Parts: sequence; structure tokens; C-alpha cells
Amino acid sequence: MTARLRRSSPAARRVRAAALLAVGASLALGACGSGAPSDPVTADAAIDAAKGAAPEPVVPDRWPLTGVAADDVVNRPAVAVKIENPKEVRPQTGLDQADVVWEQVVEGGVTRFVAVYNSQIPEEVGPIRSIRPMDPAITAPLKGLVAFSGGQAGFVTALSDSGVQILSHDRGDDGFYRASTAKAPHNVFGSLSTFLEQADADHQNLPAEQFSFARAVAQSSAVTAGTPATSVGIHISSYSNPGWEWDAATSTWLRSESGVPATAASGQRLSAANVVVLRVDLVDSGTVDPAGSPVPETKLVGSGEALVASGGQTIAATWTKSATDAPLTLATADGTNVTLAPGNTWVELVPNGSGSVTVS
Repeated sequence: MTARLRRSSPAARRVRAAALLAVGASLALGACGSGAPSDPVTADAAIDAAKGAAPEPVVPDRWPLTGVAADDVVNRPAVAVKIENPKEVRPQTGLDQADVVWEQVVEGGVTRFVAVYNSQIPEEVGPIRSIRPMDPAITAPLKGLVAFSGGQAGFVTALSDSGVQILSHDRGDDGFYRASTAKAPHNVFGSLSTFLEQADADHQNLPAEQFSFARAVAQSSAVTAGTPATSVGIHISSYSNPGWEWDAATSTWLRSESGVPATAASGQRLSAANVVVLRVDLVDSGTVDPAGSPVPETKLVGSGEALVASGGQTIAATWTKSATDAPLTLATADGTNVTLAPGNTWVELVPNGSGSVTVS
């Protein structure tokens, strides 16, 4: 059965309306008469909550390639420079101010550096030499500038196609010059500020972070989960045997070349907050240099064993790189991301089989 709504009489409705008006007037008069909030308990709670609220955290800017906090981070691209490393050119200029230095083996077992600059811009760097087939994999993730002197046409094309902006001494780009203090081909130097002035519209921004950084050295993976170490000895070839010794006084790893302390032209000892050793496959690129020697190629797309040294300790890791323009990642055996100490990093590319690493 459908229920019917019972309508009230006009008189009853008038009585209820009058009652509601009386209640509203009473509340209004009470509020006006006291001059206080209608609910003082709720208002006081809101005030107390506001007083106790924590301020918004201030996150400092950090240079992307070092993880170092700074108030004056400048929006500028990374500049990667090919710097040679035979005995006759040491000490090199500007290596002590690079954010990241990659060491790769070339013909005859000699090594060559890819020195990457962003947080510091030395006026002069060098000696600058030619590129190699593994350079696109090192520099493409930076999406910045690459300065070099010479290189086989195929290598230059591959580097240009990787998305970086190339600056070449051979084609007459600004910023390169020959110094009178050395003989060719070891006398090409460059001005980083002049290189930066030539950045085109697609290569003017800060690079992405290439490694993960802890906020402090004490929070880095090697310190929190690694084992103490005083030195890392590296055998790249019969010619190249760099070493790193932990120096507690400066909280850095100090570099040596075959047992001889390594310095920059400034007299500054070469040092690193982090040393990252990557075990890599070294193959024949299928090309030869002008002297007829086979040009080796380091394979950097793939994965392999790694060792990370930070804060006087080392930790084993696995490196992975999915594509030429993808950044390299580091992880521990359980898949945890490896974080480095804030500061500069040297990356040692040590060939599988012929190379070795000794930690003591």
C-alpha cells in the first residue's frame, strides 16, 4: 500500500517558523554580545596547529655530475673533452677540475681520457686528441658538447649522430689552438669558455644526473654497505697501470701512474671522491690507425661487473647500460641502487680477460 504524506495545517507551519526564527535570533545575539568565535575550542586548536607546523624543507641546488650542493648552479651544458695520456704529455692541463673522467684503452695499450666539465670551467684544457668508437656511449647521455681533435670519418659521424654537438679542431671550430710548449700532435689545447659560447639552441641546458649521489659521503653505498680499503690497483694494459690510494686527510682517492703520483699541470694532485671500475669487453673495431695498428673498441652497451670506491671503502656492483644514449646504472647484488659520495668521479674501463683489479 502506498503511504500518503500528511500535510500540516497553515497554523502549525506558522508556529514552527516562528520557533526557528527565535532560535536563530538567540544564536546571533549570543555571538554579537560576546565578540568571540562561536566555537572557541575549535579556533584554539587551529591556532595551535599553525604554530606547530614544520616549515617547508629547503632543498639546495646540486650540480648534476657531482651531487655537490651549491647556491650558484649555472644552467650550462656539459663539455666533454678528449685528452691524451701517454707518458710524454703528463701532466695534463685541467684534469683536476673535471666533474667526471673516463679512462679508456686505445692503440698500443695507451689510455685516453674523456674529461667532462660542468661545475668548474678551467680556462685551458689539453692536450686534446682524437675520438674513438666508444665515445658516443660515454657522451651521448650528457646531451652536451664534445670537443676533440681528429678522428676517423666513421667515428665522427657516429658521435654526431648520437645527439651531442661536436666541436672539432680539424674543421676549424673556435676555441682550439696550438701551444708552443709542446710538439705536434701533442700541442692542441682548448678554451672551455669559448667552447660553451658555441652551444646551439639544443645543447644549452644542464646535463641529467649520470650517477646517483648520496647527500653525504657517510650515506654513500660503499660506506654504508662496503668494506674498508686503502688502495685500488688497476691493470689496464702492459703500458697503463693506474692506482688509487685512500687519503683520509683529504677524504679523497689519490691517483698514481704506475706508482708515480699523478698531478695536473697546476701542480694539484689528481684525486677523486669516487672511483668506479667497470669490467668491459674490448673488441677489435675493424679499423686501424694511421700507423696501421688495430683500433680497439670498448663495449659499453650491456652489463658487467663493477667496483665502486667511496669514503675509504669499496663495494661490488653490476653496471648496466641499455642503449648508447642511456645513462649507466650501478646496482648491488640484491638490486639496490648504488649511490656515490658527493664530488668528482673517475671511471676506469678495465678489459675483461687482460685487465685486473686489486683491492687492499
